[in-house]
Amino acid sequence: MNFMRKQIATSLVIVIFLLSTVFARNILQILSENEDGICTSMVETQGYGCEEHKVTTDDGYILSLQRIPKGISGKAATNPPVLLQHGLLMDGITWLLNPTDESLAFILADNGYDVWIANTRGTKYSQGHSSLTPQDPAYWEWSWDELVNFDLPATFKYVHDQTGQKLHYVGHSLGTLIAFAAISEHKLLDMLRSAALLSPIAYLGQIKSPLAKSASQNFIAEDLYWLGIHEFDPRGEAVVKLLEKICQDPGNNCSDLMNSFTGPNCCVNSSRTDIFLEHEPQATATKNMVHIAQMTRKGTIEKFDYGNDEENNKHYGQPNPPQYIMSNIPNNIPLFLGYGGADYLSDVNDVKTLLDKLQNHNPDKLVLQYREDYAHADFVFGTNAKEIVYNPIMAFFKLN
Repeated sequence: MNFMRKQIATSLVIVIFLLSTVFARNILQILSENEDGICTSMVETQGYGCEEHKVTTDDGYILSLQRIPKGISGKAATNPPVLLQHGLLMDGITWLLNPTDESLAFILADNGYDVWIANTRGTKYSQGHSSLTPQDPAYWEWSWDELVNFDLPATFKYVHDQTGQKLHYVGHSLGTLIAFAAISEHKLLDMLRSAALLSPIAYLGQIKSPLAKSASQNFIAEDLYWLGIHEFDPRGEAVVKLLEKICQDPGNNCSDLMNSFTGPNCCVNSSRTDIFLEHEPQATATKNMVHIAQMTRKGTIEKFDYGNDEENNKHYGQPNPPQYIMSNIPNNIPLFLGYGGADYLSDVNDVKTLLDKLQNHNPDKLVLQYREDYAHADFVFGTNAKEIVYNPIMAFFKLN
């Protein structure tokens, strides 16, 4: 049983986005804690200047935000600010883990952009709050709805106020979902230049990942929530126990979780595994995981479903949660969508559903990039992503 628990804990790390095959080491033995911050631990060590900033949301969460204002040459940025938003169970270090010539944050800085790196509530460096601590269950009472309503607007406003300029935005996975939702409600528009959305997620009803489907259909996140576990800690005992249930299903291949969850990433460098494990995965709210599971089961993009008419009426004034209407995204917003044929989470069919909703978008304002061999992690960790993804994104920025 102890061996099984270690294997599951390690496998979960791979599930949550990323790197190569199942590792034999227990994540609890390799997770290093560096309290100096992302600038000190990940940026300045590479020879870049870096600034640490704090942003307080309207509901009291204190978020960490890093700025790389200059490239390695020391020359100040001459291009507009770019805000980088990570995906689920990750933090801003996502954009810094590869070598500097392969990591988007450094590439943008070296190309004259004023780079800002967001970290959502609950991640290691964004656990502050005006009145709560992460030990309080109320601290974790949120889903991605709150990221749409509070985190993203607060971060946008802060960068806009600091720079006096509109922002380019780059999101990956969950970072695309919250952008789609916010823009569909006409938030952020007065501060947004363009949005580059990688592994875009608005719909999850057709995901190919057998393990993600199993977790959703077996109400794994709901089990935790009903047990009163409000923090979804990928390294925690409760999550590991529930994952054991999934792996006991003969239809789930827990010896190859990378392919089973994210799809076969073609271009991730497995030699970066230990660096990744020093910093990721990050915690999120169990309620957030419940919300994502609801999307998978329903095939819709809507606000959190409280499970009964009374609670939904209390929160929304109607028995069913309101939907985010993708066709409400303004047709003139410059959008760059990068998606892959091997991605099991941002499935091609779900992306096509999204594109159907955007069919009236101004064709001069919509750039689509499809890469047959790319899976979920390749867009942020691929060794060839600079040539395949990042250079086209910068060309897109130049036009907007």
